[in-house]
Amino acid sequence: MEKPIYPSPYMRITQGFMMGTHADSYAIDDAGSDTGIDFIVAPFTGIIKKIYTADANEVWLESSEPVIYPDGTVDYMTMLFAHDNDISNLFVGKVIARGERFYEEGVAGNASGNHVHMECGKGKFTGSGWHKNNAGYWSINNGKNPTECLWVDDTITILDSYGYTFKRIEPEVVVPDTPLEDNTSIDTFPAVDDQVDSDNTNDKDNNVDSSEIVKPKLIFTCKSDDIYAIELKAGQKLYLE
Repeated sequence: MEKPIYPSPYMRITQGFMMGTHADSYAIDDAGSDTGIDFIVAPFTGIIKKIYTADANEVWLESSEPVIYPDGTVDYMTMLFAHDNDISNLFVGKVIARGERFYEEGVAGNASGNHVHMECGKGKFTGSGWHKNNAGYWSINNGKNPTECLWVDDTITILDSYGYTFKRIEPEVVVPDTPLEDNTSIDTFPAVDDQVDSDNTNDKDNNVDSSEIVKPKLIFTCKSDDIYAIELKAGQKLYLE
């Protein structure tokens, strides 16, 4: 199950929510690394539900499956993006993988300076995708504070968070079932060159003592598809099955 990642690899929020043209909405603007045009990635694996070109090239992306919110909530998520200058490569029904570049900053819709306008909505795409709020601006349906929707990790360079705090995805540390001593190697498999080819030889013909064969030692079982990390000492080797 995916954790929605902050869509800009360079977080530089230039306008926060509930202020200015974002009054009565949880919209934020991100101008990326500089005044040029940076790319935007999909926060989750999703499907484009709507494209609106009559204003600021708005695109609605709905998660293909429920995602994990920073507070532990599991639900679908929809995000609205605006201001890309050219979205001719996008279409309703297109599936975008998490982390895939699919959108860019821009000035479509008379924006002031290259940036991307982002809004998070809890749940699936509903109705027209947005509504006119009490301040007279169009906002995503079921809008939710982006800090309660999006995660950051080491791939995100935070230049200006606008004072907001986003929960971090910490690398998972793999701990062996049995703690290893300082001088204990986790090289429990025989080296490839030393392995016996059972198709062409046998233990008896080659006088191999079965007691000398090093049996694999289970130190960790992967419970789900994810990113894992392990600290190795100099000289240690790790084999994956």
